[in-house]
Order: sequence, then C-alpha cells, then structure tokens
Amino acid sequence: MKRSSKWAIRGLVLAFGLVLGSAANPAWAASQAAGASGQAQSADKTAPSYDMKAQAIIDLQDMQKKFTTLAGAMPADKMTWRPGEGVRSVAEIFMHTAQANYGIPGMMGVKPPEGFNGKTFEKSTTDKAKIVEELNKSFDTAIAAVQHMTNADFAKPEKKLGPDANDGDVVYILVTHGHDMLGQAIAYARMNGVVPPWTAEALKKKQQQKPGADE
Repeated sequence: MKRSSKWAIRGLVLAFGLVLGSAANPAWAASQAAGASGQAQSADKTAPSYDMKAQAIIDLQDMQKKFTTLAGAMPADKMTWRPGEGVRSVAEIFMHTAQANYGIPGMMGVKPPEGFNGKTFEKSTTDKAKIVEELNKSFDTAIAAVQHMTNADFAKPEKKLGPDANDGDVVYILVTHGHDMLGQAIAYARMNGVVPPWTAEALKKKQQQKPGADE
C-alpha cells in the first residue's frame, strides 16, 4: 500500500475517533494510531518516502494562518454564538483548538505556559483579540515542539498511551485534530455569513483575472 493511502486510512480512523471523544480520552486515540502504524510497518518494509516532521510543520503553519485570520474576520459579537444548546460557541471552538495545541504535545512531555489550566482554558475568554493572541501562542508552541524533534524522536515509545504508541502518533493526532477543528470553525463562519479570508482572496484574484475586469 502506498504511503499516501495509509495516511488517508489512518486519517479517517483518527478523524472519527477525535470527533467521538479523543479530547476526553487522548490515550485511546494514540493507541488507535499506534495500532494502525504497527500493522502497516509489519506489512511494508520499504523505506518511508514521507517526511512527517516537515509536513507536520507545514500543516501547522498553514492552520495557524487560517485560524487566526478566520478568528479575525468573525464579528466580535458572534464570538458567543453557538449552533445549538450544549454545543461549543465560536470562541470555544477557537480556544479548544489552542487548548489542544498545548495539551496534545503534553503527551510527549512538552510543558504548557505558566498558569495554563486545561479544565477551564476553553471557556476562559470571548474577547476576539485575546482569542487571536492565544491561537498564535499555542500554534507557536506546537510548531516549536515539532521543530525540536529529531527523526529518532518520532519513534520514541509512549507506553502510557498504548503498547505500540510513539511520539510520531502524538504529532499525527495534533495535526489531524487541528484540521478537524478548522473544518468546524469554517462551518461556524459560513453559518454567520463570513467567508474565510483565504477563500475571499482567491475569489478576488479570480475575478481580477477575468477579461475586462479592470475596465
């Protein structure tokens, strides 16, 4: 099986796992990732053609830009909007993402900032400027954690998360969780009439390229 196919399959498994409760039980999610990884490795002995470290950093940097610009595009009075009772608000979606950017690397021993409380962080603010600040700080922390890893670190066992779990699985959970939350944030924005800034920019460029657009 090609590397891309294996990642696609693992992505589907982990995406569903994260939606159903990995935030409440990260050890379970890591053990699922480790199991899939172990099975793939036993069947395929070829050298990997995918640089997980480099791609994880690219993904995290792209998500940082999208999350912060999307939060910036949301009207301040929509930060408390939620699609239904008992569902995360706009602010909570963004702050949950920042919380996970601290919490998931914590599985590898990465320390969160001083005073961080994972139990209250998600609901700690609805201030738009503060949310953007926290998103930037959390992504900076997550990216730095991956940047400081060696290739050997990705294979470092994390037995507390499962018999076959390693730090590479933790990084994978970090990235897939971010993509999952970005999808939710985009849906929230669209429901409030906000076009994601990168989409708006692409549409603007497309319009400018049309014949006679400047006439």
